[in-house]
Amino acid sequence: MVVSGPQQNPGRQQQYPTELLDTTMDQLRTLITVHEAGTALAAARRLGREQSSVQKQLDTMNRTFAALCGEELVLKQGRGRDARFTATGEALVELARRTLGEWSAGVHDARRRLGRTLSVGTTRYTLGFLLDAVEYVSGDFDREGVDLKITHVRTGDLFTKLRSQELDLVCGSVVVTEGEESAQLAPYEVMEWRRSGLSLLTNLPPERLPGASFRAADLPRLPLVVSTGGLIDRFLAAWYGSDYRQKLTVAAEIEAAHYGFELLRSGVVSGAMLVTRGLGEAASDGHLPEAEGLRTLEVTGDVGPRTEVLVGVFTRRGERASYGPEHPLNRLWEALSWESERWWLRP
Repeated sequence: MVVSGPQQNPGRQQQYPTELLDTTMDQLRTLITVHEAGTALAAARRLGREQSSVQKQLDTMNRTFAALCGEELVLKQGRGRDARFTATGEALVELARRTLGEWSAGVHDARRRLGRTLSVGTTRYTLGFLLDAVEYVSGDFDREGVDLKITHVRTGDLFTKLRSQELDLVCGSVVVTEGEESAQLAPYEVMEWRRSGLSLLTNLPPERLPGASFRAADLPRLPLVVSTGGLIDRFLAAWYGSDYRQKLTVAAEIEAAHYGFELLRSGVVSGAMLVTRGLGEAASDGHLPEAEGLRTLEVTGDVGPRTEVLVGVFTRRGERASYGPEHPLNRLWEALSWESERWWLRP
């Protein structure tokens, strides 16, 4: 089945089949859900409806598109078996996804342009910074009916969610490498909060790992706890290449920092965990309870191109300039700027 857009004819009203105009967005959603879930029963559970309601919508769409296209969309396969979609059904599912996606994006764009909604992402370790800034504007946002949505986002997804317009602004950390930074940050407006390198959190005694710092060049001889993704993975890949695990002594791989803290505190692993310097400082100052009892050492030097962790606020370049100063995105940006300056003035 080939689906084409309507032919424009200036001065003449476009004619649509009555059966097509009777098809609702809710029916399209049901069609997509049945395709994803496999059966009307499974789709009904996802939608929080009765199976009879879902089946009634399928029957209606089957009659409609059999009349329009000459073929039903979904064929029953018997109890417990997944529904079988015809070629027309498969084509209509993809068209339904595009239609609902475009409408959803259009509504979101309109709300964003009018300042009625603002979607903000933050990593776990920048949440406090963001919430302090939100206090400046939350009262006004509530009075004006601005829907401020705050979402946890993984470090590796910051830019992906900005590019897809899922989020309007993110607070978090990215790894920047000398020679690549300008191209990496070109699509974004950046409010830089701080830059830093790496630290080590260790349970090794001072006689085995003395001092307050450790040379990056000596990392291969130290039993390390490293993250499988995120900032540390990018840091090590910049220094040692994508095969850095073959060049380092990896005692344990983790998906989240708190697992590494637990491994070291319990003594299951004897070694050191690579973290950003901000986390290292928080642990040293007693602001990271899950790392209590671990010593902090600063990693000094580089073993590859100069690489840093950039902590800050990011939004799509040019978007703030397209709005007035009273738009929620600009007001939150200003509040974050105030909070950033206040942070630097803290003792």
